[in-house]
Amino acid sequence: MSLDLSDAKLAAYLAEIAGRLLLDVRASGLFSPKALGKAGDQTANQFLCHALREQRPDDGLLSEEEKDNADRLAKSRVWIVDPVDGTREYGEERADWAVHVGLAIDGRPAIGAVGLPGMDGVGGGRGLVLRSDQPIPLPSAPDRLRMVVSRTRPAAEAIEVAAHLGAELVPMGSAGAKAMAIILGQADIYLHSGGQYEWDSMAPVAVALAHGLHCSRIDGSPLVYNQADVYLPDLLICRPEHADMVLKLI
Repeated sequence: MSLDLSDAKLAAYLAEIAGRLLLDVRASGLFSPKALGKAGDQTANQFLCHALREQRPDDGLLSEEEKDNADRLAKSRVWIVDPVDGTREYGEERADWAVHVGLAIDGRPAIGAVGLPGMDGVGGGRGLVLRSDQPIPLPSAPDRLRMVVSRTRPAAEAIEVAAHLGAELVPMGSAGAKAMAIILGQADIYLHSGGQYEWDSMAPVAVALAHGLHCSRIDGSPLVYNQADVYLPDLLICRPEHADMVLKLI
């Protein structure tokens, strides 16, 4: 059965349902933290990939948890998903993990949804989905900027740039949670240079761009997706007014 959903609505719907599944798997109490991460990854991946192949059979698909299929390289439209971004945080029952569902069109991050199932949603309910088709107003930046960094292995470049800016470091888990922290007013700059893959950033970048944020490689070049080599090691996401300053420091 094919639902009559736009690409953006489909992305958000899939991110929401995958998040619920992940919370249910975690709440079962059947897994140790290490086994929980694997069980959650595989459960969410099966759901997302089967659903996308059912709803968008002509599109390409790239998932962290699936064997790559080179057929995607010949397609204009390619869905790029990360079933659990921040597996460690998910297994530790933290809130800073995410579900990424994005659509790249001709290599451009066109549509995205980032589910934050562990965070409180609207009205106090569990779960929040930020999406490219429903941007929300950005909070004002504080006088002292905040730079979100990995809570376990912060990049040396980010720490040095933060020191030059006098910015506060905000440790956080997944890449999706870090990128969405800027939209939610929890941080102002996300600078990463420690290695990532396309599924780590595609959906968050699509959502960030729709909210008017600057998104690029750390040399200022654009982020391009659906490449043969899916390694995309660095990125900068920040408010536009801070981009030139940060790029010059890098």
